[in-house]
Amino acid sequence: MAEYKLLLPSMGEGVMEATIISWMFNEGDFIKEDDSVVEIATDKVDSDVPTPVSGKIIKILKQKDDVAKIGEAIAILETESGSSESETPEPKSYEEVKDQIHQPEPEVISTLEQPLTNVFENSSNQNSDLYLSPLVKNIVQQENITDSELKNIIGSGLEGRITKEDILDFVKNRGTNAEAKSVPAQQVVSQPAQTSAPAPKVSSAPIQVGEGDEIIQMDRVRKIIAEAMVNSKHTSPHVTSFIESDVTNVVTWRAKNKDSYQKREGEKLTFMPIFIRAVVKAIQDFPMINVSVDGDKIIKKKNINIGMATALPDGNLIVPVIKNADQLSLSGLAKAINDLAYRARNKKLTPADTQGATYTISNVGTFGNLMGTPIIPQPQVAILAVGAIVKKPAVIETEFGDVIAIRQKMFMSHSYDHRVVDGSLGGMFLKHVNDYLENWDLNTEI
Repeated sequence: MAEYKLLLPSMGEGVMEATIISWMFNEGDFIKEDDSVVEIATDKVDSDVPTPVSGKIIKILKQKDDVAKIGEAIAILETESGSSESETPEPKSYEEVKDQIHQPEPEVISTLEQPLTNVFENSSNQNSDLYLSPLVKNIVQQENITDSELKNIIGSGLEGRITKEDILDFVKNRGTNAEAKSVPAQQVVSQPAQTSAPAPKVSSAPIQVGEGDEIIQMDRVRKIIAEAMVNSKHTSPHVTSFIESDVTNVVTWRAKNKDSYQKREGEKLTFMPIFIRAVVKAIQDFPMINVSVDGDKIIKKKNINIGMATALPDGNLIVPVIKNADQLSLSGLAKAINDLAYRARNKKLTPADTQGATYTISNVGTFGNLMGTPIIPQPQVAILAVGAIVKKPAVIETEFGDVIAIRQKMFMSHSYDHRVVDGSLGGMFLKHVNDYLENWDLNTEI
């Protein structure tokens, strides 16, 4: 018999740790190869971890609510002699896996010709050569943590990486920092003004709980959503443009093709593939919508990855991502959408399924709403909401004059980050999406 360490596997770009939700087996239980043994949660999605070997669990190293790092042992199994730990690859160090983590795209706009590197590349900070997750980076920017302060933070993550807990502990104890207290008053006065203000501290009157009121504790996902939405509003000045689109051709085309498509492919043909096709074409027309902001730098994304806001049965929201949507056919988009939507509602998404979006679409029409003003998912700079499609009388220009006809109409709203997207760009992008939908070819094949 031999011991085998069950390690927390890599879960996609930017994910370096996970929280243990529950174990599906107990110590002493025998498990088979590929059995799902533990449920974990990242800041993106919940998922199961299978075992690559068969054996008996002799010790669980990480309990419920414990945080484990990628490559860290979470349990010890007893296996047959042929499956010893010595025959199993050792956990990879950060240096070995960092190339698998998301790196900034090399296309940087304005006068920048060189690739964008870590935001702290000019710092003498000892941690500057380590990866900072998007969540940690947002906290650093919101709290205006300086390079010198980062230098003194000892990371507890893999290879000394600074984790969310490390940065929050630092912020909590920041007021007691002796160095901050010893800064001379005149030095503070002479410092230049900050280019960005810290996130405002919102104070409110105590909530009065009346007799019969029910107090419901937010679950983990709702807490993550709340934090992300507040962070986005603090980060991006939101502007929204609206347009009413005549989608009669789209409705007619879908009605003509949906039955044959379902018979052929065994799945439904929704409007979403058409909306995404129009958005992708508009992004190709206006690539500056497909960007992110890093300080005073604009990162123009090479890939077009479309996030698809999806409501879950428990009332929460998740945004699975269609990678390289510009390379998919209409049928390919339909299959990807149906697959992601099904797995989202059945808790079968992996962390990688929710990462890397460069633009997002939210279909508020699903709930019968005419329009909405969604919040931009960071670090994207724009999001489109499509409303319910309704029949309306409309004036149609013909060669014999104007006539009134019944048309299928839909409102769209485009919310964008005014730091980098002005009204002209945001409005023209929306107009192009509208034009692609209104001029949809009834002979389009799928």
